[in-house]
Amino acid sequence: MTTQSLKDYLEELTDHYNQKDFITDDPILIPHQFTQLQDIEIAAFFAAILAWGQRKTIINKSNELLALMDKAPYDFICHHQEKDRKRFLNFKHRTFQTTDTLYFLEFLQQFYKKNHSLETAFLPNITLTENKTENALVHFHQLFFSLPDTPLRTHKHIATPARNSTCKRLNMLLRWMVRKDDKGVDFGLWKNISPSQLLMPLDVHVERVARRLGLIERKQRDWKTVLELTGRLSAFDPDDPVKYDFALFGLGVMEKNPKR
Repeated sequence: MTTQSLKDYLEELTDHYNQKDFITDDPILIPHQFTQLQDIEIAAFFAAILAWGQRKTIINKSNELLALMDKAPYDFICHHQEKDRKRFLNFKHRTFQTTDTLYFLEFLQQFYKKNHSLETAFLPNITLTENKTENALVHFHQLFFSLPDTPLRTHKHIATPARNSTCKRLNMLLRWMVRKDDKGVDFGLWKNISPSQLLMPLDVHVERVARRLGLIERKQRDWKTVLELTGRLSAFDPDDPVKYDFALFGLGVMEKNPKR
């Protein structure tokens, strides 16, 4: 497959999957239940963090968590009291346990007391002149765990490039909140990060397809692999390389045995 034919193929698949029908079976369905900025970003944050395992289970567990917030995440985060956290004691999803949930609630409550949008948590170490969001992710990790008595076990739920993680969930969150087009899937509500700076949410499905298409040469699956894959996709569309997540994810998950 030539470079041009590969680009055309990815463009075709991106157009096919980047449609509102995609929302129905994807975790991005969770933030699409809301209209207020803060509700959207809080719902998106939790849906992204819980995004491992079957998509149906991810959606169900995210809805369960939001129901515990009375389906009003921003209002709950800002105004709930310590006693209100008791309702979360039985919530868990795989390795995301009670301790993790309670710390997430504490961080978000403290954060929104001082900030209008979760976007701010990604901004201090990134400007639009920087190429990628690596520093933004490092800063977010540091800020998230800046509260006193941070549970050690909770650190595994917020990845950082400093530990060579792929940061799949946070990169997915950034895609949802930053990308903007006329398809109605991604929100495009965060304006201080450019789509050109986004990095691919790399999971096992995207990795498998990307390797099959010759987009990854690195043997490991780590942060450098994310940079390699995004760099290859940037050659096709430097302004919006992460749009091809729709194509690679579509081939990897939604078509188990693609014929093409």
